[in-house]
Amino acid sequence: MSDQSKTQGKTAISTKEAPAAIGPYSQAVRVGDMLFASGQVGLDPATGQMVTGGVTEQTVRVLENVKAVLAAAGLGFQNVLKTTVYLKSMGDFAAMNEVYARYLAPEGVVPPARSTVAVAGLPKDALVEIEVIAKG
Repeated sequence: MSDQSKTQGKTAISTKEAPAAIGPYSQAVRVGDMLFASGQVGLDPATGQMVTGGVTEQTVRVLENVKAVLAAAGLGFQNVLKTTVYLKSMGDFAAMNEVYARYLAPEGVVPPARSTVAVAGLPKDALVEIEVIAKG
């Protein structure tokens, strides 16, 4: 179930099925029928630890976390309009993209718009972080 609190036309969305926000931010915010989800890294919500393995395993965990946040808002990947992918190394692009396609671009689905950028570092020394914007 989601925990929702509402202020100034914004509804905070949170779920224990994804890692808790570890700073002054919400897992996601709904404004009208739009959902703006914070970036997720490969933290296991049960343990609070980064999943073991490389970018493939982290991307799976990231997208499972995103899926949980979307579900808490009553949405799914089909509702995602835009994603931003942050990679520690562009050398991981192909492996990330393979997992990403399974979740966000299965055959017959219009994939969301996307930006992918390499960054100097990510929280918890993650290899990948993904944020989404969705419409319900």
